Amino acid sequence: MLLGRKFKAFMDASPVSVMIRGTLERILHPERMEQVFINHAVSQYTLKITFAQCVQIMDAVVFKSEPSVGAWYQNHGHTLSATRQALYDKLKHVEPPVSAALVHHAGAELLVYVRKMKRVPRAPLPGCRLRVLDGNHLTGTEHRLKGLRGTRAAALPGQALVLYDPRFDLITDTIPCEDAYSQERSLLDQVLPLIAGNDCVIADRNFCTTGFLFGLWQRNGYFVIRQHASTLTWKAIGRARRAGKDEQGRRLKEQRIHLTNPATGKTMVVRRITIPLRKPNDKGEKELYVLTNLPTKKASACLIADLYARRWTIENAFQQLTDNLRCEIDTLAYPRAALLGFCLACVAYNAVSLVKAAIRALQGPEFVAEKLSMYYLTLEVARVTGGMEIAIPEKEWRIFRRMSQQEFLATIMDLASRLRPEKYTKHKRGPKKPQPKKTSGKRHKHVSTARILAGLG
Repeated sequence: MLLGRKFKAFMDASPVSVMIRGTLERILHPERMEQVFINHAVSQYTLKITFAQCVQIMDAVVFKSEPSVGAWYQNHGHTLSATRQALYDKLKHVEPPVSAALVHHAGAELLVYVRKMKRVPRAPLPGCRLRVLDGNHLTGTEHRLKGLRGTRAAALPGQALVLYDPRFDLITDTIPCEDAYSQERSLLDQVLPLIAGNDCVIADRNFCTTGFLFGLWQRNGYFVIRQHASTLTWKAIGRARRAGKDEQGRRLKEQRIHLTNPATGKTMVVRRITIPLRKPNDKGEKELYVLTNLPTKKASACLIADLYARRWTIENAFQQLTDNLRCEIDTLAYPRAALLGFCLACVAYNAVSLVKAAIRALQGPEFVAEKLSMYYLTLEVARVTGGMEIAIPEKEWRIFRRMSQQEFLATIMDLASRLRPEKYTKHKRGPKKPQPKKTSGKRHKHVSTARILAGLG
């Protein structure tokens, strides 16, 4: 064991907190953070507060060990050689490319570690890396800024496109955008440089554009994207034929179509999979159509339908970012500060994914998929971190920076072996009961709970 005696009490009582804190210490190394800042900042510079310090502060808020940036400054402001206002000014000017580079850096490093864990999930599409693409709009903030005080409308600080790896449960890249009203498709040109050969992008129809599909094809990438009704120029090649049943027993159809790029005149032949719906959706559609350039030998129509269903995994990630981490900080009204908070939440999510991978290696994939409660896990981290920071000086945590990859992985697995799984097990509720008919409350605006309970007895 590489960790000293000062860690022992917390390793025994809350090893998950040590795992998270140690992982963040490693991937958010101040020197690396400053290098990320230097490589991607355009006009911002360092005066009194470094980017690494901003990351440290936001990390505490995201993991809920501090309720807000202001609360952090109240408790730790003496460690900065700057005023509270200077801190806010620094946060509100962090440029989106810097925040995006932070997520990319953390995702790439943690991917190396997760791949080396035991019981790694099998590749859903052998030979390809799945990249689920979706957008996330940050919710409204408080109306703190002068320009917002004259409206009751929700103040939206921005949005981001996110690339997610469903096999390793990692958010690999983000594309932050300050304008919440920008069309998501306008950001697709920034997605293409992030795609490598044999990457397979899974996305909904909002991202189905001629430029994006041809761009993926030209980069030797693949796509599984729902067809948009009006964004493509295409022509059917022959009739649709039966293509078997998917896992839900739905009868699939497949046909080949010809796509044309009017801007360049280039053409591409792709497969069009028809998936019938159990019942019409909210737009009255009875079928949906998924386009792919994956060859038949690599993926059958049934596998394509299953891959498209995996786009919901990113929604689960967004839900965990919202429920268990503070990805939307309503006091950060400036768009760049809010987007930095979201990107730090993505980094925190990836750190938790490393912990989940270690637990999966020891407890099995079924425990992580069906029983592990992210709520209890992150709740313990938030509860313990404050005391742990007091008991273990900051310099002691630097050991995680100096470890080799093998030493770091061995330490993480040792800590994971100390976990008590029952502490983080979900408590599944029974089937939902039908809602009883309710009185309006217009005539009787309140009731006595005690009298109602006595009447039920």
